[in-house]
Amino acid sequence: MTRDRIISVRAHLIPPADPSDEGDLLKKGGWLTAHIASPLSKYPEFAANRGSGINSALLGGIIVEVESESGAIGVASGGGGFAAAAIIEGHFARLIEGEKASAHGRIWDRMYSASLHYGRKGLAIHAISAVDLAIWDLHGKLLSEPVHELIGGKVRESSRMYATGPRSELAEELGFVASKLPLPYGPPHGDDGFERNLETARKARAGVSADFPLLYDCWMSLDVPYTLRLMDAIEPIGVRWVEEPLMPDDYAGFRRLAERGNRRVLITSGEHEYTVAGFRQLLETGACTIVQPDLQWCGGLTELLKISALAQGFGVPVVPHCGGMYAYHFTVTRSDIDLAEFPIVSPDGDRVVPIHAPYLVGEPAPEAGRFDPGDAPGFGLELDRSLPLVRPFDKENWPGLGAP
Repeated sequence: MTRDRIISVRAHLIPPADPSDEGDLLKKGGWLTAHIASPLSKYPEFAANRGSGINSALLGGIIVEVESESGAIGVASGGGGFAAAAIIEGHFARLIEGEKASAHGRIWDRMYSASLHYGRKGLAIHAISAVDLAIWDLHGKLLSEPVHELIGGKVRESSRMYATGPRSELAEELGFVASKLPLPYGPPHGDDGFERNLETARKARAGVSADFPLLYDCWMSLDVPYTLRLMDAIEPIGVRWVEEPLMPDDYAGFRRLAERGNRRVLITSGEHEYTVAGFRQLLETGACTIVQPDLQWCGGLTELLKISALAQGFGVPVVPHCGGMYAYHFTVTRSDIDLAEFPIVSPDGDRVVPIHAPYLVGEPAPEAGRFDPGDAPGFGLELDRSLPLVRPFDKENWPGLGAP
């Protein structure tokens, strides 16, 4: 075997959040789930604590390591928790070990072809995404090249950033090009909730410049009539887009928005869409001016490159949802749009903190609303091995793992 062949695939669980630790990945962005409408906020028992019906320990964070024969280790974070870790070590590992780190398409196809029984969206694709990103990281480290060089090279040194957070004035002050806010209320909250949504936008507008773009994250909580009404009402306030107003697979609903929506307010979506097949259906609706795949959910970088090529064919730019360094290595290579998302994930949304911390270190900070991913090998991130991780599976304790 050549020394870039993969000899080990390992999946770790990130331990549950310590409420006293502001750097804990599972505590970051707590302001978002407390204030954003969700598909479950229509139920009274979930209305007060919006995140209570959505968050689940089963879907906590994971860290994937992929080791080559030479001893180099690629690492990536992802979602899917215990279930994704089980799929990775109990099944995917034996499809990957022995493969070359450069065989991205082959490895992705092996995982996807073998995952039919787990589903074509959700957990299985979360697991594939984390492994795929770790393999890209390993490939870069083996070649001593940043991932952006492996996918075509930079077309600019840094990307413009918009900020997602509760304080628009902070976003403008820090040099971000726009501010995305959580939409607090949906159709179940009636006219009073609708007016509160407008008041939230007006309050944000009062704190920023007249031409500073505001964006609304609707997080799948709306229906078609509400979205159409909202688009008309927020346009005079200067809210430029509504993001993910419908469930991602409501393609008929998106077609209705394309036919009837206010064209001066953009519709964006794709955060919760999966694989190029799902994005083809979304793009065919004609509703989305921008699509927003998440590299840690949509199938990883290998699949994002297919999604991007498809979107270019439709004349629709790709602005990844969050993603941190994984997204920034992609965006600096794109010629069609210069924009990326930076989530303000401090617990109260009041300051910029690294989104990969504390488990993955090496992420630079944005400067004046722009982000340069740098030229460190791979994605430029390393695992802080002093922090606790949980290894739920290993071949010593589970001798059936890795069997044909």
